[in-house]
Amino acid sequence: MRPRGTVLLASLSRTAVVLALASAAAACGSDPSGGPTLSVPAESATSAIACAGSGQVLGAGSTAQGNAIDIWKTAFSAACPSVTITYGASGSGAGIQQFTAGKVAFAGSDAALKPAEVDATKETCTGGQGIDLPMVGGLVSIVFNIDGVDSLVLDGPTIAKIFDSQITTWNDPAIAALNPGVSLPDAEIQAIHRADDSGTTDNLTQYLAATSGGAWPYPPAKSWAGKGGQSASGSAGVAAQVKQVKNSVGYVELSFAQTNNLDSAAVATGASKPVEATAANAATTIGTAQVSGTGNDLALTLDYGTDQEGAYPLVLVTYEIVCDKGNQPGTLDALKAFLTYTAGNDAQQAVGAKGYVALPEAITSKVRTAVAGLS
Repeated sequence: MRPRGTVLLASLSRTAVVLALASAAAACGSDPSGGPTLSVPAESATSAIACAGSGQVLGAGSTAQGNAIDIWKTAFSAACPSVTITYGASGSGAGIQQFTAGKVAFAGSDAALKPAEVDATKETCTGGQGIDLPMVGGLVSIVFNIDGVDSLVLDGPTIAKIFDSQITTWNDPAIAALNPGVSLPDAEIQAIHRADDSGTTDNLTQYLAATSGGAWPYPPAKSWAGKGGQSASGSAGVAAQVKQVKNSVGYVELSFAQTNNLDSAAVATGASKPVEATAANAATTIGTAQVSGTGNDLALTLDYGTDQEGAYPLVLVTYEIVCDKGNQPGTLDALKAFLTYTAGNDAQQAVGAKGYVALPEAITSKVRTAVAGLS
């Protein structure tokens, strides 16, 4: 296994931690969208950053969680200046490859490890294996840029057909039926998908498999399989392409939709009215997630086919993938300190104000327990 850094134990006074957190919180500001987030009991989560270690902790992977990591590493570095968190938002597939090659201490992925991927981690995690720690809650927003349209409703079958080139114009009868009274243009749809292997793609295709009634003929996967369309790298690339190309549609994590001021489609789920793409509505769905992993692996099962009132179905949970055993001793203390912070109330609420979804305490408490047991 390749070394991932050298760590010396360090500490910071409680007063300095509190001041640093206050400064970081002020710098983050507030989200103009005003999206509500889950309320997590403060007494059950870490209220301050407990520093340990020094040096550089490397991570890579999911672009969907990139904005969240930026917020967290800024606050953590302010409290713990002897530790540098470096994260390369290269996509979930690339992050897992770097992790299994021993190049990073953790990988971000919008999908839990597959059995073959778990096996591949065993060479890097001496005496152990990679495990999934849910850390970032979010939703996949269907973003659009249509001339003269700022409100749009879609459902599983129409989304599937749009991204597979089965529906090719915006005034198609299937779209018009979901949008009575909306003047849809007779314009060709420019569908934009991810060029790189992506956990966001995996979550979208999981949703399509569950809700399209067979209109999406491909198995869920990180690699794009739909016909036609344009491609772009990363969530930022898709968002930028949709913003630039008229009559286009794409899929990105909500924070990227907000950052780029893109409109998001509401989704018809079978509930009494279409469900808007908001953090609060995604929180309703994520709150029902069940742990399907074993031991300290906390992979979750999400209900993409929900028809619960106010439950946005196109959700995602991004995992931090780490070794349960066999972590490099040099980076272990700093890694555990950072992950303990990110699974705490302060960190979850900070990203909840920026287009993400604060994970329920029932999940984050299990994450903190698993992090404490890393070796």
